[in-house]
Amino acid sequence: MEGFKKFLIEYRGAIIGILVGILLLFTNLYRLIIGIILIFIGAFIGNYIQHNKMEVKEKVKNFIDKL
Repeated sequence: MEGFKKFLIEYRGAIIGILVGILLLFTNLYRLIIGIILIFIGAFIGNYIQHNKMEVKEKVKNFIDKL
């Protein structure tokens, strides 16, 4: 019994993470989380492009020229 308690104490974070992952999987909340992450990535990219317009134009132009 002492070994089991030690196991639970040592790996409590991993056990909680597994349970949260299973909960997200069964409730399909992972789709919502992925959607929110994609929104933030899109906002970050849009902000970067807005503040670095000339650099982005030059990089796109060079990429198209290589094709």
